[in-house]
Amino acid sequence: MGQVTATAEATIAAAPEQVLAALADYATVRPTILTRHYTDYAVQEGGVGAGTVVAWKLHATEKRTRDVVADVLTTSTSVTESDRNSSMVTTYQVTPSGTGSRVDVTTTWTGASGIGGFFERTFAPKGLRAIHEELLSNLSRSL
Repeated sequence: MGQVTATAEATIAAAPEQVLAALADYATVRPTILTRHYTDYAVQEGGVGAGTVVAWKLHATEKRTRDVVADVLTTSTSVTESDRNSSMVTTYQVTPSGTGSRVDVTTTWTGASGIGGFFERTFAPKGLRAIHEELLSNLSRSL
């Protein structure tokens, strides 16, 4: 078993504070930027910022679905989702970039071992990167 990492990045024409606020708004903004890969989305506690608990089903592929219950932590530059049901952690890091912002998304988890782990480490990061890129594109259009 080894750590698997998926990354994506985007430049968004909005101030870092605005981008962070949008990313941390699980009640209003997040439902509007999610891709078709997220279903059964529900805010369980809070809704904005640290202390929020949110759940969804992540459809990584047609046959691979993960039930996520994420605890949200925020800092002055990031929003982090830690899944209660697995080792998966996703961090959105926001930094100034020209007149806008750069958003770097990193998701890590402990992968499977054996041949299944090989395929997971080979293909899962590419699929998750595409999902993150679509979500960031939706975020950019919403701001």
